Amino acid sequence: MTDTAHSFSWRSIVLPAYLPTLLFSLGEGALVPVIPVVAVDRGASLALAGLIAAMLMVGGLVGDLPAGWLVARIGERAAMIGASALAAGGTLLALLVPTTWALAVGVFLLGLATAVFGLARHAFLTSYVPAHVRARALSTLAGVFRGGWAIGPFTAAAIIAWTGSATAVFWVLVASCAAVVAVLLVLPDPERVFGAAVRVRAASAGNGSDVASVEQGRADAAGGIRHAVVTYRGVLGRIGTGVGLLAALRASRTVIVPLWAVSLGMRPDAAALVIGIAATVDFALFYVSGHVMDRHGRLWSAIPGLVGLAAGHLVLSVTHDVPGAVAWFTAATMLLGIANGLSSGVILTLGADLAPASNPAPFLGAFRTIADAGGAAAPLAISAITSALSLMAAAAAMGVLGLVGAGMLWRWIPRYVPRTPRHPSPEPPEPDEAWTPAVDT
Repeated sequence: MTDTAHSFSWRSIVLPAYLPTLLFSLGEGALVPVIPVVAVDRGASLALAGLIAAMLMVGGLVGDLPAGWLVARIGERAAMIGASALAAGGTLLALLVPTTWALAVGVFLLGLATAVFGLARHAFLTSYVPAHVRARALSTLAGVFRGGWAIGPFTAAAIIAWTGSATAVFWVLVASCAAVVAVLLVLPDPERVFGAAVRVRAASAGNGSDVASVEQGRADAAGGIRHAVVTYRGVLGRIGTGVGLLAALRASRTVIVPLWAVSLGMRPDAAALVIGIAATVDFALFYVSGHVMDRHGRLWSAIPGLVGLAAGHLVLSVTHDVPGAVAWFTAATMLLGIANGLSSGVILTLGADLAPASNPAPFLGAFRTIADAGGAAAPLAISAITSALSLMAAAAAMGVLGLVGAGMLWRWIPRYVPRTPRHPSPEPPEPDEAWTPAVDT
């Protein structure tokens, strides 16, 4: 591990790991803020617009477990090419069939594609990045996603200002997916390139058996999802629930902020500009988050992020009808961006910390399913609460859930992912009982 760690080059993963992610997330970041606007333009109520936007998270949730199987079976490049094609197809459906149901189906298909795309990159970096820079590598991956989401809304604002149509933004995602496919076809298969490099380093370090276990684990991954869920049920239930609440706050932010702008009567280009600035702030903090996690532990990223996200929602909940509501909206959106940036990569890193090195994809599929369950449930809850009570009540409820999630991670991260690792390699304990104390409190 030492030799491998010292020979790791950041430059070697920029093109194969990060460039396709940037392109995909740019298109998605442009599209997501205008989904509620397009839904309302097609006759949807505010609650239905929130439900349609939630289809992105629902699609991600449905796709997580199959993504673990798919990535293990066909490899990350083929999976990502297929995901890009699916995302483009769903977007074209929503673009060419101007109805609310077509928009909902298209957004759902985009969520499925995002699940496959994200898990492929997560499993790849989990397997091939040394443990001592894992948080920085994964927070950089999260930062690249945020970079696309930062550029995307500015692109959307420019296109809306130029064309006068929010629907025209859909073409940005189609073009981004085409660019992803082109990049993936031109570049060598990263799994083969990095697998060869790891084999060379492992041979020089005497770790050939570790590489063999990684490759065998990938070959056997198709049958490992149920085993991963059963074996790691304790950590999935505890840490998984905590990160599920974090994912819920993040998903709530992506849905409730555009809805808030619509409810305040802001122009779409002005709202996209505010969201884009917040996304830029979010993006700027990704490496800070990874450095803090590698140096001080995962807790120091998770807790500030969750508390800040909760505070931003609570601020929104009490400022909708006050004088200067747009200014309060802008300030709360910036706070949400800062908090999200401070927690950049923490879900990816916790998943990588806990996943078995020999076979990470099934565990990561299960872990991401729980996280995405929170992400999918939050917009549905926002839609239901908005319909029954108000958008302000929905924001308040999400703020309270954020504080609950912070308490859970404060309790469980030190137990499952201690500051000083219990294991010198990325391989976690085999059964979940290895983490269970003699008396479980």
